[in-house]
Amino acid sequence: MRDLIKYKSPFGIITIQEKNGAISRIYLPNAEPIDCDCVGAGSSRSCTDLLNAAKIQFDEYFSGKRKVFDLPLNFEGCTDFMKSVYLELLKIPYGETVTYKNIAEKINCPKGFRAVGLANNKNPLPIIVPCHRVIGSNGNLVGFAGGLDMKEKLLDLERTIRN
Repeated sequence: MRDLIKYKSPFGIITIQEKNGAISRIYLPNAEPIDCDCVGAGSSRSCTDLLNAAKIQFDEYFSGKRKVFDLPLNFEGCTDFMKSVYLELLKIPYGETVTYKNIAEKINCPKGFRAVGLANNKNPLPIIVPCHRVIGSNGNLVGFAGGLDMKEKLLDLERTIRN
């Protein structure tokens, strides 16, 4: 069994990694450092059930049928602060945005908006943990590992489906 799967998204290849029975890393198209030929069910290599479930959930997300991912997540290697940020990001409703300051306040660190930004930058599970839904206090799109163009398209997808 392989612990990686390549998923063909509307934005390019996303690599999904599993570790210890949970999704541990999402590599967006511009940050794909892994060579993997496992592409899911029916491929010449067998992927785990969890990775196949992740592929199905990404299909559902990009087609507008899924608003929340339901997969076990592995935050191994993340600090407690980072985990608190990621758990708060999971609460942002589909198609909506919040600011870094909003997140900092919600995790009881009201002056920690820069630290929240740094945690977002290191998010090991983009899209699943929706850091693309976090914007600057002035309403501008800022920072996203997949690039601002991808961030804008993800938000547009969610707003279109939501309405």
